[in-house]
Amino acid sequence: MAALVAGAGAGALALSAGAAPAVDITVDAGTSLGTVPSTGVGLNTAVYDTYMNDPSAASLMKAAGVRQLRFPGGSVADAYHWRTHTVTGGSWAAPGTDFDHFMATAKRVGAQPIITANYGSGTPQEAADWVRYANVSKGYGVKYWEIGNEVSGNGYYGSKWEVDNHADKSPREYAKNLLAYAKAMKAVDPTVKIGAVLNTPGSWPDGVKAAGDNADWNHTVLSVAGKSIDFVIIHWYPSGAGTADILKTPAQIAGTTSAVRSLLHTYAGPHAASVKIAVTETSSAMSPAQTSQAAALFAPDTYMSWLEQGAVGVDWWDLHNGPGKPTTVNGETDYQDGGVLSVGGCSGGTCEPARETPFPTYWGIRSLTALAQPGDTMVKASSANPSVAVHAVRSSNGGLNVMLINKNPQNAAQVSLSYTGYTPAPGTVRTVSYTKGGTALTTATRGTAAAQKLPPYSITTLRLKPSSAATHTDTPSPASTPNAATPNAATPNDAAPVASASGTIGTRAQATAVGAPVGRPDRSNTAGGLAATGMSDAVTYSAVGGLLAIAAGTVLVLRQRRSRATHGG
Repeated sequence: MAALVAGAGAGALALSAGAAPAVDITVDAGTSLGTVPSTGVGLNTAVYDTYMNDPSAASLMKAAGVRQLRFPGGSVADAYHWRTHTVTGGSWAAPGTDFDHFMATAKRVGAQPIITANYGSGTPQEAADWVRYANVSKGYGVKYWEIGNEVSGNGYYGSKWEVDNHADKSPREYAKNLLAYAKAMKAVDPTVKIGAVLNTPGSWPDGVKAAGDNADWNHTVLSVAGKSIDFVIIHWYPSGAGTADILKTPAQIAGTTSAVRSLLHTYAGPHAASVKIAVTETSSAMSPAQTSQAAALFAPDTYMSWLEQGAVGVDWWDLHNGPGKPTTVNGETDYQDGGVLSVGGCSGGTCEPARETPFPTYWGIRSLTALAQPGDTMVKASSANPSVAVHAVRSSNGGLNVMLINKNPQNAAQVSLSYTGYTPAPGTVRTVSYTKGGTALTTATRGTAAAQKLPPYSITTLRLKPSSAATHTDTPSPASTPNAATPNAATPNDAAPVASASGTIGTRAQATAVGAPVGRPDRSNTAGGLAATGMSDAVTYSAVGGLLAIAAGTVLVLRQRRSRATHGG
């Protein structure tokens, strides 16, 4: 078997020359990693996005199987006042992007909302009033509520990108206020679920102790509030110098999840098993690829890896963003746009496709519709070569779907598959694929359940039927992993997921038609290679660096990220 090496330049996965490598895939359909949650496949929206409620965007989200939408958008949430639809600090919220308009879009998409309550410039009473309006007055039934966005980015550890007007910005004060928010909100509706903001294990400022503190953010917050919260919040932005690096990072998710669960077991006691993990922001923003094929491959691998580890939902960043400085990644133009749909903007003389055109990342997420639907059972699957990732799901109709992701941009992969706990029907099989340069998912009948040839840089899902000789009465047995959730998917022509990254807006003059999502400091950790993210207001963030988007007419310009040393990480 050819050796896997990191390529030069864009960092593509490269194999030694020769025939397509043979990759052995094993699927254990008799196991269970949990069922696909109804909130599994999510996407971020933002009040500064003028196009947030475009009917065409709603149709594309629905077709992509998006079942959860986050609002009001990254760091702007800590400055946003829902009742007046205003933003603290001179920033702005676009007309027609208020809570009721957002909920109308969520209903059209068929997605559940997850709301970030304003911790930075709000109060427990403001949050409780929002719950009352949403669930008592309007009957929206909003279940999940985060308390703040990336609160540890409030300057307490030296870097500031998050609005926090509290005099005391310590983790202990956040935990104390978190309990006050939870008490006020649950007094209005006891059924709501309250989430606490954690730092991603292995990513700055995880592990950092401020002067006078006995512990870091995560240990302090959970020691105070661990027994009272319903879920914890992780933002996962893995970093990589090249596309090969970023495509390897989903393998880190199991370790990150284990670290979070260890904290919960330490501080939540018997309550730990009921505390969920929500990944409310993730994307490939800390890599060279954002709109090119590598990002498309990264997306479903990331969704499934988190869901198999028990995440209750994964929210991609984001619906719309705006172009940065275009570059070429593995022969494709990458607009450096964190959105899954184009805003039609231009940067450096290069213009994106027409507004609401799906980027490859969108199609990567939509590929999940061929793999799973809420309620389907995720099962164990493994690959003998990291150049091909695999995920498998037992569908409620007795079928078995297997997603194969060939991470090699140049070479096809010859895949041999074996199964336990399931006997596929003989003959050719139906496949649903997304290949480099594609503008749709492609359905075909080719190969068999035992052998497939995967095109370079492609996503291929086998939709297998059981052999008529099989009894199909076996029930998958739980695997020795946490309760898991999976992306939602419908038929190949239906939808799939989309996820997240933080956004904040600058002054109104800096906002474009889409708004001004701002960046985050690169908080990558040399051990884990992860980078948590956050967004700042324009003034603060100009000193910190990051993905600050500013307007030039209808053009968004993304500033270059600066090194970790810039913000003291």
